[in-house]
Amino acid sequence: MADRSAKAAATAPRADPWQAARQQFSAAADVLGLKRGVRDLLLEPKRELTVNFPVEFQDESVRVFTGYRVHHSTVLGPTKGGIRYHPDVTLNEVRALAMWMTWKCAVVGLPYGGAKGGVVCNPKELSRRELERLTRRYTTEIIPLIGPESDIPAPDVGTTPQVMAWLMDTYSMHRGYSVPAVVTGKPLAIGGSAGRVEATGRGVMIAAREAARHLGMPLAGARVVVQGYGNVGSIAAQLLAEQGCRIIAASDSTGGVYNEKGIDPSALLRHKGRTGGVVNYGAADGITNDDLLELPCELLVPSALEGQIAAENAPRIKTRMIVEGANGPVTPEADRILNAAGVLVVPDILANAGGVIVSYFEWVQDLQSFFWSEEEINKRLEGIMVRSFREVLATSQEKSVEMRTGALVRAVGRVADALLLRGIYP
Repeated sequence: MADRSAKAAATAPRADPWQAARQQFSAAADVLGLKRGVRDLLLEPKRELTVNFPVEFQDESVRVFTGYRVHHSTVLGPTKGGIRYHPDVTLNEVRALAMWMTWKCAVVGLPYGGAKGGVVCNPKELSRRELERLTRRYTTEIIPLIGPESDIPAPDVGTTPQVMAWLMDTYSMHRGYSVPAVVTGKPLAIGGSAGRVEATGRGVMIAAREAARHLGMPLAGARVVVQGYGNVGSIAAQLLAEQGCRIIAASDSTGGVYNEKGIDPSALLRHKGRTGGVVNYGAADGITNDDLLELPCELLVPSALEGQIAAENAPRIKTRMIVEGANGPVTPEADRILNAAGVLVVPDILANAGGVIVSYFEWVQDLQSFFWSEEEINKRLEGIMVRSFREVLATSQEKSVEMRTGALVRAVGRVADALLLRGIYP
């Protein structure tokens, strides 16, 4: 492994995701030739809410937390987007994630606009009771924006089905009756959907499979590196292993593990469940997150946070394709470097859309109080992912652009067309 002191990526500041999202949009808007008014409108969020709220801790101390909820667009329907609990949450990050959600919903044909929320906190440092208090108070603060016909939250980094259950219950208490459709990603017992927990990882696997077919690259024996061994990365790893792939490295917030001969993804997940992280897994060597990204492999699946592959480390990426399990893990500067090197990047708004697709299924099931089997959920997810991949690939080839811009051209074009059809009120 090369000397870490020579790798600027280890100490380089994380790129601003909001600037990255705007640059990506502008590239697609240029291809589409969008008029200035439409471009200016879609470049900005429709509305933003910042809240500061107190939470009483178990020792009776009080801490004030900052939270956000941003709606990027409501042109195609109610807004949809997760809620993130993380110490590094910023308003610009939430703005970017909301914009990406607009394009993600549009590229796969869902009747949603994009939203996102976040609270600046470390959920790992909170007790269960403190986490519940924080969630219920944050929910109360954003109630003016959320609702089954206006804005439907979902889990994201640092949040879980249990957090969604508290959110749904808090909203329902304010309404005086149960409203399961206000949130997706809930436990099955209160209106969640079969297949929702696995949906994002399953979508990543399907996107990787279709990309491999396009490249003529067999998945059997393909080396896979997964950054971010959480809900998305771990499930994607297990499903890719079922396709014959060899998982050679994985990481989470505690560090990484590497074994060129292969790692059993299910055994690694059990180890993480017992110990709280992937580190010290006996059947593999330790590795840093930075080194992990630069391992030679056929498939790299960044499933952690945005801005992980930037101009500093992109020249050292040694893979045939990247399938983005996270939102915004590759910066625009890195995109250009990877594209010049012949690396196929399957963009986040397509690759990790499985979660919002099955969230849409959950919302529909809650609204009609009629639920589908997991087999039916997975079949519908497969159909949408395969169709969307082929449409994006066709657009990128037709426009002679990389897949990210191809996906954005389809998504932005759909939103822009709807905006022009609806007109300007009053």
